[in-house]
Amino acid sequence: MAPTATIVICGAGIAGVALAHQLAVTHKWRDVTLVEAGDPLALTSDKSTECYRNWWPDAAMVALMNRSIDRLEELASASANRIRLNRRGYLYATANEGRAAQWRAQAEQAARNGAGPLRIHDRATDDYQPSAGHDWRAAPDGADLLLNPDLIRRHFPALNPATVAVLHTRRCGWLSAQQLGAMLLEEARAAGVKLIRGQVTAVTHTGGRVSGVTIATPGGTQQLATPRFVNAAGPHLATVGDLLGVELPVHNQLHLKAAFADPLGIVPRHAPLLIWGDPVQFDWSDEEREELLADPATAWLAGPLPAGVHCRPEGEGGSQQVLVLWDYHPHDPTARAARFPVPLDDSFFEIALRGMAEMLPGLRAYLDRLPRAYLDGGYYTCTPENRPLIGPLPIEGAFVIGALAGYGIMAAPAAAELLAAHITGTPLPGYAAAFHPARYADPAYRAQLAQWGETGQL
Repeated sequence: MAPTATIVICGAGIAGVALAHQLAVTHKWRDVTLVEAGDPLALTSDKSTECYRNWWPDAAMVALMNRSIDRLEELASASANRIRLNRRGYLYATANEGRAAQWRAQAEQAARNGAGPLRIHDRATDDYQPSAGHDWRAAPDGADLLLNPDLIRRHFPALNPATVAVLHTRRCGWLSAQQLGAMLLEEARAAGVKLIRGQVTAVTHTGGRVSGVTIATPGGTQQLATPRFVNAAGPHLATVGDLLGVELPVHNQLHLKAAFADPLGIVPRHAPLLIWGDPVQFDWSDEEREELLADPATAWLAGPLPAGVHCRPEGEGGSQQVLVLWDYHPHDPTARAARFPVPLDDSFFEIALRGMAEMLPGLRAYLDRLPRAYLDGGYYTCTPENRPLIGPLPIEGAFVIGALAGYGIMAAPAAAELLAAHITGTPLPGYAAAFHPARYADPAYRAQLAQWGETGQL
């Protein structure tokens, strides 16, 4: 007879680990089994900027993230802040007066959605509280919109002198994803969660209900009898969905990240996450532009590139490291496959550094002789509207937690709590329907997708 499990979770990334922790530690379930082909938390969970925010254009996402941040703060308090949580915020800057007006309207809507109050600072003498350190309890929520040039220069002298507005969103910051994942996994395993190293190759369902799982392990094929199966496979979400015969509406986007040393101290070590809100047009010489346009592979660099290049200081103490990211390539919404190792682009760092120099002109000092950079990256697994998939699937006993497109670290605690409520039959929060996989069967929701607008992705 095959060994049994109360539930099998396919994928030990941050979503799967958080769910196993929720079931075993909070709900006291026994025989919870995690299956992971590689190392836990290593596929995409450690490739992010490790940031979090409740700043979203979607009220349901604000509610989910507020709950998740509540949970992160509880974990930080209970562990003497082992996860190194801060609340430095996200700092958006623009040289466009029209964009400043847009930000004000968006911030007012965000306040109505529950992200916290908006504070306008349009005088040089206005009282404005810069970022706090690791003590998130002392930091404000909501957002501060700075519109006075003198006030902006006083607090952010490194910014482009053409900056006309700064939006500092406050219930945002970053943490140690590695420590968060390690702590959750340690506590889950101490509560009895079993980790199997292997790949799920089949999910058996009989009479419309999950009955077992086949796992290819280094020691051979293993069968597990189980009435419940969770697809928490991250970038392999679609592939594992196919094992169930359930097509999930997701695609994968490759996102890269560069880390480099900043010995000149251009990026302030106390800075929030810094985001340039304007499209970027590089100031090439005529000769450089002609050369770029002559090659179809580089011609796109001669035109405007999208807004959103961002960076933050990394590390503490004497660290000089900076992380820089920029999603400047269009993505294929039909791309469901994920390649590993992740294909890296040797030109990414220079392009991202040039883009970041639009916000922080001091970074141009590094362009003549580029610093050595460390590149890595991972996949954002996305739904069309960038909301996650959290809930039951059409086969009884089958569930999904995924499509956490670049926000898996910040969303995992609340996403796991939500899916655990579906699994255990406990009361669901008000935002549950917004993330239920069955939402796409609703004609009204499908019509809404065509007019969705801003998704909040960085």
